[in-house]
Amino acid sequence: MQKNQFEDTVIAGGGPIGLACAISARRCGIDPLIIEAGAIADSIVRYPIGMGFFTTPELLEIGGHPFVSAGQKPTREEALKYYRGVVRTDKLRVRTYTKLVTAERVGDVIRCTVATPDGETVIDCKRLVLATGYFGEPNLMDVPGESLPFVHHYFDEPHRSFGLDVVVIGGRNSAVEAALELFRAGARVTLVYRGTVFPASVKYWVKPDIENRIAAGEISARLGATVLRIEKGAVIIRNAEGLEEALHADRVYALTGFRADFALFRRLGIELEPGTERASVNPDTLETNVPGIYMAGSIVAGRYTSGIFIENGRFDGDKIFRC
Repeated sequence: MQKNQFEDTVIAGGGPIGLACAISARRCGIDPLIIEAGAIADSIVRYPIGMGFFTTPELLEIGGHPFVSAGQKPTREEALKYYRGVVRTDKLRVRTYTKLVTAERVGDVIRCTVATPDGETVIDCKRLVLATGYFGEPNLMDVPGESLPFVHHYFDEPHRSFGLDVVVIGGRNSAVEAALELFRAGARVTLVYRGTVFPASVKYWVKPDIENRIAAGEISARLGATVLRIEKGAVIIRNAEGLEEALHADRVYALTGFRADFALFRRLGIELEPGTERASVNPDTLETNVPGIYMAGSIVAGRYTSGIFIENGRFDGDKIFRC
């Protein structure tokens, strides 16, 4: 019988937090294996092409590697180049397109089942660090037609929608900014949001922009509306007046937010607080209730991820790996 691969430490997640954890491990004499379901820094890969960060580059640095950008704020492309460079410089071992399916403690090891393009395989390890983030699991509306090919849960770039009728679903920053970019790229945009007003969390310089575009009739809006279903070429809503309305759509962006993979955490035996989905972790070591399994980054906060970003989550590896 073939023996399972053994690693001292497996880090699930090859984003900035997972890479930072790997650097902390390396500096303690541990050579971890990073497994990533997509590409390196996949959450940033999913950002709109050309997007700029709203933070300065030094706050995105990991492992003490300087991050230099052409402007005051780095772009998506500069960040991807930076994190690739960190992987090369620190010689981090990364297996991309390798997703953690489940794990369980078997005697003295944690047995990880991972999915690869060639099928499932098993890796045993002494320590498993979860740094999977929350950007890989969209908040679904659970309405018919949500999985149709012209429905997108990630915004790519506005140019693709020039001259088309586009429905954007959502009313927070991602949806509002996408609606504005689509309008400026020549799309005919309708924004559908269940709230009657935009939330206070919408960026202070974006909120008046979207409100002015709606007031001027440049962007159509259906506030206080509920999506009932999506059909080929149309989004069917119940509007604020309680009437059913069909909105023509060549493309649909359902930008309703994202969440951590709580189902994975439960499969691993991690206790989650009802309602908040906050995991049971030791605040000093970030070890969960399952011995040998740790959590890092935004997933520690359950559903309330707004307080944890790259800026502060990048130090979690120093709690997990102490030497």
